[in-house]
Amino acid sequence: MLFFILRNFTNVRKAVINDINTRLIATYRTIKRNPQGVIDRLAAMQGDFYLLTPDEQKDYYMFARQRFNSGNLDDEEVSAHLIFLNHTCFNGLYRENAKGEFNVPFGRYTKPVICDAQNILSVSRLLQKVEILQGDFQATANYIDENTFFYLDPPYRPLSATSNFNSYSGNKFGDEEQERLKHFCDTLDARGCRFLLSNADCKSVNPEDDFFDYLYRQYQIHRISAARSINANPTKRGKLSELLICNYRNTASNAIVAEGETAYKKKV
Repeated sequence: MLFFILRNFTNVRKAVINDINTRLIATYRTIKRNPQGVIDRLAAMQGDFYLLTPDEQKDYYMFARQRFNSGNLDDEEVSAHLIFLNHTCFNGLYRENAKGEFNVPFGRYTKPVICDAQNILSVSRLLQKVEILQGDFQATANYIDENTFFYLDPPYRPLSATSNFNSYSGNKFGDEEQERLKHFCDTLDARGCRFLLSNADCKSVNPEDDFFDYLYRQYQIHRISAARSINANPTKRGKLSELLICNYRNTASNAIVAEGETAYKKKV
């Protein structure tokens, strides 16, 4: 969403992003500051990886994952390792255990593009107008005013007990956190902000699950069809109903929702 907005709305003078994942934010900050350093390290990893047999590639991946979790890497190495792991792990998934360790298994792709230098340089140029924060979503409260648009993309509420994935970071994001986020949206609304929030449509799996419909009942709830490729069972991959929730409705705002849906579908 960030890069869609920055590419398509060139009148945006400043953007602020925030995430609780320290490694992701370190990667954004490093690419903004020193993209060539990330490219150099990533190119070396790609060159090594391409020379290996599939079994050796798995070993290389596991070694890279161990180094990534060690906490002994500099910023450029953290960034290169995060991108490498993202491009070679199972389905490009990011998941941490309770210790905060990345624990996604190897993905076994045929010669994946690991170092896209032009993309990294392009991202670095766009990030020059972005302030990058790291922490809880409440960290963005100082940026609330009537001219601010918020897009919120929290860890999704599980669709079922067997799909309970909210370990994007070592911190869990359960129903209490979802409710705390809703109260934050109330603050945004009361202070004149427009917000757009995405989440899972639990009602599509369980018609009696009114969690979000009740929680956000005073706002606009849009159900959209989004492609999903991450599932251990290939037969369960495909399109799912997901939620876009916002606090605005008029002709001009509908255009924002439409733009949001377009960017969101590109994201997934």
